[in-house]
Amino acid sequence: MSKQVNQKLFLSTIIFVSTFGGLLFGYDTGVINGALPYMTEELGLTSLTEGIITSSLLLGAALGAIFGGQISDFIGRRKSILYLAVLFFFATIGCTLAPNITVMVISRFLLGLAVGGASVTVPTYLAEMSNAESRGRMVTWNELMIVGGQLLAFVFNAILGNTLGDNSHVWRFMLFIASLPAIFLFFGMLKVPESPRWLVSKGRNKDALRVLQKIRNEKQAKSELKEIEVALAEETETKTATFKDLTIPWMRRIVFIGVGVAIVSQATGVNSIMYYGTEILRDSGFQTSAALIGNVANGVISVLATLIGIWLLGRVGRRPMMLTGLIGTTSALLLIATFSQILEGSAVLPYVMLTLTVTFLAFMQGAIGPVLWVTLSEIFPLRLRGLGMGTSVFFLWITNFVIGLMFPILLEKIGLSSTFLAFGVIGVVSIFFMKKYLPETKGLTLEEIEHYFRTFDQGTQADLKAVGSQTGTHLK
Repeated sequence: MSKQVNQKLFLSTIIFVSTFGGLLFGYDTGVINGALPYMTEELGLTSLTEGIITSSLLLGAALGAIFGGQISDFIGRRKSILYLAVLFFFATIGCTLAPNITVMVISRFLLGLAVGGASVTVPTYLAEMSNAESRGRMVTWNELMIVGGQLLAFVFNAILGNTLGDNSHVWRFMLFIASLPAIFLFFGMLKVPESPRWLVSKGRNKDALRVLQKIRNEKQAKSELKEIEVALAEETETKTATFKDLTIPWMRRIVFIGVGVAIVSQATGVNSIMYYGTEILRDSGFQTSAALIGNVANGVISVLATLIGIWLLGRVGRRPMMLTGLIGTTSALLLIATFSQILEGSAVLPYVMLTLTVTFLAFMQGAIGPVLWVTLSEIFPLRLRGLGMGTSVFFLWITNFVIGLMFPILLEKIGLSSTFLAFGVIGVVSIFFMKKYLPETKGLTLEEIEHYFRTFDQGTQADLKAVGSQTGTHLK
């Protein structure tokens, strides 16, 4: 076998192993969907404690996302993922064996720390291990593993719910399955190298070169090492932005847009379906076992829509994708609110609800999700990237936390129709917000995007086209 083939196989192994962090992210956020009905019976949950158990993971994820990046900068990407695998395993065991609500909440919070840490560390590791040509494909593979993990959770929930549904402990089996990929992630990461970029940042240039020689040819390895050294030297000279810099209007505006995109993406109510999809289908008339099977359709469409969204990103502008996604999700939400009222008690309501939740997820995962992450990766200039990305992702998880906490309470207090009507109204506001503030960044370099924010007060597509024409770059 040639050296080049060995290098490609080793790089494929690195991708496969490290993205098990994304798989765990997806499974642990999706498994609660099917476990809640059974957990409610055994632990005696109320709508409030349902919300607390679900959202405790999200609060942990918000903190894990903030500190995960800093920890990986200090100890290294590889070691950080190893520790996250250990945390995934023991937090999963804690959830599986939880004798009461208190232990469950604590274990879910710790699991959230691992999820949040993985959400920032794994993509960073992937980006730093890849070359420029394959970076997009490698990083988006992690997104596929996340939705794939959610699909696996829905599939195992359906299988266990329909075979062991009479067993009051069935939810414990659902949760325990997540410990298996955590074990694989730990032992797999023992076999892969540290990020060469991190090694150079610690002055270990010879170690970095040895790593690059395992995944690149000799010429590419030496060339990339020099590029990393130059890039890190430039970053060292660049003064990193702090919250004091938000007094500068153009910087404040970028962070405002980043936070806005993060909040809007979650305020669609997507995670009310991902976390409580089984409950929604039960409320509309499905039996628990049928709701678990129906929920698999949500997982399948999420995977397919993510694949389509990744394909569309290279061909369609960010603004039209985001606006189309929001119009689609908002329409689905308003239809859910309408039909759940009109068809209440009807035999066709469960099937209408399943069709509409699948439609909602097609627009969410196929348009809004991809634009969210690519926008956050594009709009922040180098000196603002840490502050801007960290702040935006924090608000993303906090919005997620609030929805996860409040959804079962709203479902109990005001009902299915009014709850989704509220999400629909938020969706209408989001459409106008994105139309007014989201700039079109497709086809522009990071430097041109920064020039736009420095130069123009109003973020319109025409303005960015003007920037492109000034610099010789044109939007397609």
